[in-house]
Amino acid sequence: MANPVDVERNAVGAFQRVLLAVDGSEASLHAAQYTNALFNGRAAIAVVSVVQNPRTLFPLGATTQAFLNAARDELLSDARAALQRIESVFSGAALETDVIDLSRRDGDTVHALLDTAAHWQADLLVMGARHHHGLLRWVEGAVSEPVTRRADSSLLLVPENSRARTDAPPQRILFALDGSAHSLGALRIGIQLASAQTQLRAIYVVDRAVHLFDIAPVDMLEGGFLEEGRVTLDLAERIFTSEGYSAETAIVETHRTGDDVPHAIVRDAEQWNADLLVVGTHGRRGIARWFLGSVASRTLRLADTPVLLVRVPELTQS
Repeated sequence: MANPVDVERNAVGAFQRVLLAVDGSEASLHAAQYTNALFNGRAAIAVVSVVQNPRTLFPLGATTQAFLNAARDELLSDARAALQRIESVFSGAALETDVIDLSRRDGDTVHALLDTAAHWQADLLVMGARHHHGLLRWVEGAVSEPVTRRADSSLLLVPENSRARTDAPPQRILFALDGSAHSLGALRIGIQLASAQTQLRAIYVVDRAVHLFDIAPVDMLEGGFLEEGRVTLDLAERIFTSEGYSAETAIVETHRTGDDVPHAIVRDAEQWNADLLVVGTHGRRGIARWFLGSVASRTLRLADTPVLLVRVPELTQS
């Protein structure tokens, strides 16, 4: 296991450049409210809305240039209206705003957001999240999931139907740790969103479920996880103390069957009534995790509170 304590305090910093991606949805409104509560007056904030190219939305055989122009004008009007709605959330604060018109540039929404975040040197990208099943989930996942996987910055997703308030800073922050330097680096960064009154909790999940790709006896895997969990939570307590906070820690276990780490994390967040969940993005737990996919991205799809996915720049570049 890497030594996460080596991620020194001066190696990470509070978010200074926050890019908020919006559309006309209630999810975007909640994301704007949360961004305002956390960062207004504390960071530079830019707001962007991406306008699809009408040619990618309608069959070419059924379109004329006049139809495409009218569709583009309507999409641009909707984007500008969304920006005006969002600007009102920030109570006159100085914001940078932009409409990204994909009919005038190459690429899709994902590339547009990633390019804009990189060009503006954002260290945090904020988006609203709408949790759907069936076809709508696939359509919206075509943007949120690639952004989650490929963004160089940290990512904050705010669910449309969040059970936590989005018009106030978090009061109960849960940190999900996995023994990696990334997850404890995420803890150091996430702590900076806390106030003296914020309650903090760090958990380590022992995966007791039997998986197809496990290549070691289950008891041996559990023993290794338990030991790593104890070491990880001890390191977390030292970080909390060094930052002047007291916090609770716990080892959490998955069920033997029909369960996994993301479900265990979200279950603990609900039981503890967390209003912000913080997860590092590059933690791995052996070969099984490569087959089962990203714990962080699956946690995003399940959570009903805002989720902060933290990328620690120094570790990401190494």
